[in-house]
Parts: sequence; C-alpha cells; structure tokens
Amino acid sequence: MQKRLKILVVRFSSIGDIVLTTPIVRMLKKQLNSEVHFLTKQVNGDLVKNNPYIDTVTIFKDSISEVIDKLKNENYDYVIDLHNNIRTRILKFQLGIKSRSFPKINLLKFLMTQFKRNYLPKIHIVDRYLETIKFLGIKNDMQGLDFFLSTDDKVQLSVYPKKFIAFVIGGQHSTKILPINKIVSICNKINNDVILIGGPNDSLRGKEIEKKCNSVISTCGDFTVMQSAFLIKNSQYVITHDTGMMHIASAFGKKIFSVWGNTIPEFGMYPYMAHEDSRIIEVKGLNCRPCSKIGFSKCPKGHFKCMEEINENLFLSK
Repeated sequence: MQKRLKILVVRFSSIGDIVLTTPIVRMLKKQLNSEVHFLTKQVNGDLVKNNPYIDTVTIFKDSISEVIDKLKNENYDYVIDLHNNIRTRILKFQLGIKSRSFPKINLLKFLMTQFKRNYLPKIHIVDRYLETIKFLGIKNDMQGLDFFLSTDDKVQLSVYPKKFIAFVIGGQHSTKILPINKIVSICNKINNDVILIGGPNDSLRGKEIEKKCNSVISTCGDFTVMQSAFLIKNSQYVITHDTGMMHIASAFGKKIFSVWGNTIPEFGMYPYMAHEDSRIIEVKGLNCRPCSKIGFSKCPKGHFKCMEEINENLFLSK
C-alpha cells in the first residue's frame, strides 16, 4: 500500500496571497489524498482555519522558532514554500526535508516599475503556484479559489438593504486607493445601495463618504475580515481596489469591478477565474505607471493621475 504523503504548505501573508494558495491545498488534498498542513502567521490563521482541505493549521506570532520543534516532529514528506523569503529558507534548512519553492519574479517587476520594460510572464500567480507542485503529478482542476466561512462569521443582514453593492474602500497603500471625492462620485453615480467595506484604518474615510452619499452605509472598522467577507458573499457585486478582499470576492464567484492605481494586473494578481461580467478598471497609457510593485503613501509625481483619471462611467453595471 502506497504511503500517504504528509505535506506542509507555507505562506505567511498577506490576505490575498493566502487566499490565492487555496487551489493548491485543494488539489494536494483531492488529487493525492495527502495530509495537508498549513503554516502562516497568527494574524492570518482565521483565513484558513475553516478550510476542509487543510488537516492542520500551524500559526506563529513573531518567529518560526515558536513552532519549529512541533514542525520537526511532524515528519513531513515535502515542504511547499509559496512565500520564498529568508525566513522560509531558514525553515526549510532547519527541517531538512525535500521542498519546492515558488519562483518569484521580483527582478521582472523591478524592470517594469523602473524602466517600463515588460518581460512579465503572461500567467496568473495561481498558475505559477501550481508549477511548484506539478512534480507531484498535480493538474489544475479549474475550480478557482476557495474561501470558507463559519457560523461565527455571520452578520445580521436584516439591518442592511436587501440588495446592496459591496465597495471595498481600503488598501495596503494610499496609491492603490481611490480618493474620497472619487468614491463619493462613483457611489452617487451608480444609484444603488452601497455598503462600504474596510478595516479600522478606513473608518474615518468611510464615515466621510457615508455623509456625502445618499444610499451608502459604512461598516469600516465594525467587523472582522471574516465578517466583511460574509457581507461580500451576500452582495450583488463588488467594487474593490487591488486588495485581499478582491480575491475573496473572486472565491465567492462575484462580479468584480477591480480598480487599479499604481499597480497593474500584469503583475499576475488580477481576480482569478473571475465572473464573466467582471471588469478591470485602470488608466492606461500613463508613462509613470506602474510606479511600484506594492505602493506608496502618496503619488511620487504629485498628480495621482492613475486614480484621478479613472472613468466613473465604467462602474455603471449592465
């Protein structure tokens, strides 16, 4: 009888990157019937704790040293490193077992942001993740992303409009976020009930937008990531920046209007297997874009054309 493989999948952060690993753990579980463990930071543990394709979630707060002895005792057959940084290299060295690592394209992103030389592979990051496990005979099952909620993640929907659009107004960096006046204009133009989604850092912006709009309710800072995901799941469709919530919306099969500022979809992080009516909204032809693979606190050029010149009519749903 063939031995059942025991595999550790590693991805520390962030929200979107972890959601994008879900096809990998599903395929490892279903196609190999392997025992799948997942290692991530404590702050991101909730994102995978409900995943039925993961047998064990191991979390750490500050350092891998907190869990290294536990991991050594698991006697894994393989480590699938989907993060590939210094800490994961140390981890693989300490475990001393077979491993495969996700190949990053930081140099190609550098050439694109600094010199506008586009040598980027025309492939989504999920398919690049898949390359990491192909040696095991894994094939893409074409089932897209997964995201699993529990009963604890439910929000009382009766206090909100029966039908609403979810607008994710946050982002990790300011240059990935639409200005307040632009969001207000879009909300008023689409003429539908809108629920704003965001974290505590978006709370003040959310309240300001709510005051300036007719049919907008801000929930920014009110709910956990998982509860916000519940709202996204129950929305008609989603407007979002290039954020982790964009990938959660994709996992739920939502129509997505994804807005791109200083980053570009060509980096391979656009909504994976998105709803057929989804739209990518961006200002093309700017010679300063992309200016960063991640983002800045403010536009380096001072004009912020990549967001200020977004065509608001593109948000009008069919």
